[in-house]
Amino acid sequence: MVEPSAWRSADRHRGDMPASSPPDPGRHVPAAPAQHGEHAGHDKHAGHDPEMFRRRFWVCLALTVPVVLTSHLVWDQWGPGWDVPGRAWVGPVLGSVVFWWGGRPFLVGAVREVRDRAPGMMLLVAMAITVAYAASLATSVGAFDLDFWWELAALVTIMLLGHWQEMKAIGQARGALAALAALLPDETERVAADGQVEAVAVSDLRVGDVVLVRPGGRVPADGRVVEGDAELDESMITGESRPVARSAGGRVVAGTVATDSAIRVRVEALGEQTALAGIQRMVAQAQGSGGRAQLLADRFAAALFYVATGTAVLTVLVWAALGRADEAVVRAVTVLVIACPHALGLAIPLVVALSTALAARSGILVKDRLALERMRTVSAVLFDKTGTLTRGEHAVTDVATVRGTERDEALRIAAGVESDSEHPLARAIVAAAGPAGPRPAAGFRSLPGRGVRATVDGTEYAVGGAALLRELGLTLPTELEAATTRWSARGAAVLHLVRLPEAVLGAFALTDEVRPEARRAVDELRAEGVRTIAMITGDARPVAEAVAAELGFRPGVDEVFAEVLPAEKDERVADLQRRGLTVAMVGDGVNDAPALARADVGIAIGAGTDVAIESAGVVLASSDPRGVGAVVRLSRASYRTMRQNLAWAAGYNVVALPLAAGVLAWAGVALSPAVAAVLMSASTIVVALNAQLLRRVRLDPD
Repeated sequence: MVEPSAWRSADRHRGDMPASSPPDPGRHVPAAPAQHGEHAGHDKHAGHDPEMFRRRFWVCLALTVPVVLTSHLVWDQWGPGWDVPGRAWVGPVLGSVVFWWGGRPFLVGAVREVRDRAPGMMLLVAMAITVAYAASLATSVGAFDLDFWWELAALVTIMLLGHWQEMKAIGQARGALAALAALLPDETERVAADGQVEAVAVSDLRVGDVVLVRPGGRVPADGRVVEGDAELDESMITGESRPVARSAGGRVVAGTVATDSAIRVRVEALGEQTALAGIQRMVAQAQGSGGRAQLLADRFAAALFYVATGTAVLTVLVWAALGRADEAVVRAVTVLVIACPHALGLAIPLVVALSTALAARSGILVKDRLALERMRTVSAVLFDKTGTLTRGEHAVTDVATVRGTERDEALRIAAGVESDSEHPLARAIVAAAGPAGPRPAAGFRSLPGRGVRATVDGTEYAVGGAALLRELGLTLPTELEAATTRWSARGAAVLHLVRLPEAVLGAFALTDEVRPEARRAVDELRAEGVRTIAMITGDARPVAEAVAAELGFRPGVDEVFAEVLPAEKDERVADLQRRGLTVAMVGDGVNDAPALARADVGIAIGAGTDVAIESAGVVLASSDPRGVGAVVRLSRASYRTMRQNLAWAAGYNVVALPLAAGVLAWAGVALSPAVAAVLMSASTIVVALNAQLLRRVRLDPD
């Protein structure tokens, strides 16, 4: 495997993140990317600050109350019966403050939309309050008999309330990025060449420095353990709740926590190079990326400006033709108010922000918004076997011994013989010896292509495969033959323990162990309605068939592609696509990259290489294949929520615009500008609450 450059890890519990900019060793991991002005999202707000909208709302509400209480509507019906000096100036004075100060975000946003030739919601709001203000001001000087002061104040106040709640909701979703940056400590302890420990700012660290991470402390930078052993809580990065053991030589990620003991870590990545920075970039990219639903919403918002403007002009002309000039202005203002596409503008971005933030907290990192959208239509999921459905490392799965030899004793002797070997199969046997550990051995000698030999307790033993038995002229005892034949048939590697010169004491089956969660991942995909589950591998067919059987593959429905050369993997994806299947490819290696790129959706397992991750639209940081089913569920839930929000927002305008224009005025049904503002804000709140239901989608493994 290629050493990843950004999330430098080859561990199965970890993921790799591509660095999008050159390393800056002196920089701290950046905070969540801010979005400003016209480039800041769906509605091009003048300020994406919920605190600003909150403050303006409460001030304008305090000013609106006396404007409403002194208006003709309230004073004439519920007033004390006498006039109060100066009452006539309450509306114009306080209403002007509300318009110029409270309405400033909408006026500034409208100017930007006009300048960018991208009419939308801010322009519609500005048009509505400007018309109301102009009409009211003209009334105050005697030019008209249209007093809109209280409606204007209520309109601006309600608009501010809607924007405050909208910005608050989106801000909470984007807070996932700021939370990632907050995982890093401000200070750490650097170990000097003479062994002295000094407290330094994280920004002062350089690649190659050694830092001390005490129990309960956070790792300040990506690196490798050089001294000590500890259980690290990596849940904030991978979504996995169980602590992961890290010892000398193991790689660690910035932001993770040493739970039980101290370790010393040599820094290998800082700033923009760290995994944490990579996650931030990925989540920010996904939250800012558009999809088909977003494109539809943007087009609808632009079209609505022209529809609302045309409807307002037509309304003025029709009511004026009927000799109702006052009603013409009232209806036109109401049309412009009711058409404000707040709910439409919130329908998609809030769902995008929530879905990507929720996914990131569960170790599912969405790089491409379109990839997440397409997952709902996937009909075939193709898994690379090694490192995805299996652990990518061999383990002892079966042991058989001759009569008179204890199973555990055979393992300990074999582990002693193999203890000085670096071969992966040797490491697996040593690991299988358990807490008791290998027997002490001496005189280790490698037998290239055959096995190894060493002396344990004064007796010479050898461990090796069939070639070793042939060299020694030995045959398997009958009591071992049946077991080893069965193991070989399913593709397991078989090693034998021989007491030299001629006694075969036992045999061991070693296989690339299937991940315990892989069977559950397959079952979940079937439950989600995925038609075909497929597996692809370069291993021999017996090995592939054995894994498929263990995973519960269905003959004639699910597929196994075995003995596939790396260059042929993308062709297998193309074959599935030619059959009319929408394919999601799940892989982790360099040779998976072409297949990941060709698939309709590429999903990279987090322990994979940078090349694989660059080619994928979704990354499973925890390397848990059950995340594929979670992505399907999230895709369907988010798309369903988008459609519901779009239907509500569009339907609201389709029904409300004619009512605002006064088509039912003859039946006594007419909407005032203030009532229109209330309905508009209610629509925004409905959309926001509906988006929050995404939090109910189950993403974390049971």
